[in-house]
Amino acid sequence: EITSLLSLCGGQFSSEQEIHVNSPFWILSIPSEEMARGLMKRTVCAKSIFELWGHGRSAGELYASLKNYPIDKMLPYLQSDSTYKVHIHTFNKTLTQAQKIKKIDALEFLPFKGKVNLKNPEHIFWILEDYGMDPNNVPEEPFHLYFGRWIADGQRELIESYSVKKRHFIGNTSMDACLSFIMANHGRVKPNDVVYDPFVGTGGLLISSAHFGAYVCGTDIDYNTIHGLGKASRKNQKWRGPDENIRANLRQYGLEKYYLDALVSDSSRPIWRKGMLFDAIITDPPYGIREATRRTGSQKETVKTAERSTENHIFVSSSYHLSDIFFDLLKFAAEYLVMGGRLVYWLPIYRPEYTEEIIPRHPCLKLISNCEQMLSSHTSRRLITMEKVKEFKDQDQNSYLLDGQYTPYRGHNSFREKYFSGVTKRIAKEEKDNQK
Repeated sequence: EITSLLSLCGGQFSSEQEIHVNSPFWILSIPSEEMARGLMKRTVCAKSIFELWGHGRSAGELYASLKNYPIDKMLPYLQSDSTYKVHIHTFNKTLTQAQKIKKIDALEFLPFKGKVNLKNPEHIFWILEDYGMDPNNVPEEPFHLYFGRWIADGQRELIESYSVKKRHFIGNTSMDACLSFIMANHGRVKPNDVVYDPFVGTGGLLISSAHFGAYVCGTDIDYNTIHGLGKASRKNQKWRGPDENIRANLRQYGLEKYYLDALVSDSSRPIWRKGMLFDAIITDPPYGIREATRRTGSQKETVKTAERSTENHIFVSSSYHLSDIFFDLLKFAAEYLVMGGRLVYWLPIYRPEYTEEIIPRHPCLKLISNCEQMLSSHTSRRLITMEKVKEFKDQDQNSYLLDGQYTPYRGHNSFREKYFSGVTKRIAKEEKDNQK
């Protein structure tokens, strides 16, 4: 998330960051405080950002580093007519109040001229100490110490204010608010973008993109979900109410002006005019566990189900293999994303059999990141982020990476189809076992 936002807002990881790979504290190189604030207006993963004045592997190194920090950069925040306070944050260790005061007093060599104000200071300074990641083996002294001026906090309060529990319209698989915002940040969604979700469901992923000022739209094959009809997913509610729909969700958060529309459509069938239409495609495809994987069929095809909605809307659907879903998704993104636009989606995996080869590829899309969310000891899902780096041409219509080479897609005979069928069965079995 941070890497994506740095590429959007400006900045990069410091060359020193390699030293602190397993640390909760990261050092970034950001050109201005304004850009740092812009970064923190987006992130839900980072807690706070500071202007780093000094750091070291010991207290002595920290003090020496602070003494070498340019005095002209310090003085604007240490004036006699200003107020300040100093916080101490320790990761993986708890200090007594006496220990904290001792560490603060040790900074008396800094030219503080203002008055201490613990309730409403103009400037806040932090001492950050890293005692490692192992709670069973906490060292006496920290591995690394930092001192800096607080600039801004992240957007973690969005997780609570956009909680699915408080949302007007939800489904069985509505995306968690935190993950939804992380996905929007991976997609580098910005104001006036057009963001599309081909498996929109109840529109949870549209909300986070609209929060960042993007215009949102989506499609779904489920007529009842798009129109807010049928059985409710909320506990103690049998049927959905008259105003339970995606538009009502966006209205709930004051984001209705960013809502373009949601269409009943099969993602495997082309309905859009040719051309680059979307700045980002952010989606959570169905895995066939709690949400069925299906596409429209014809009477000539093997009919799986025939369903009738409350509005007498009849359609015929056939099975939609998981490997086909991802192939169609990548092909669609390659054709309809703008150059530099991003595709962000979840890929279910069975961990004992997982290899990098399983990740679907396309010649027009570059893999940017691959992050794992653990579901159980054996299953997880990976948040895949891809960026369009090549214009889509006719020869890319059916290209698919197999054994390191782009070849025409082989459909159900491919090893991916067998793998994903196995993944679905294993995850479904684990869910049933957990319910028991």
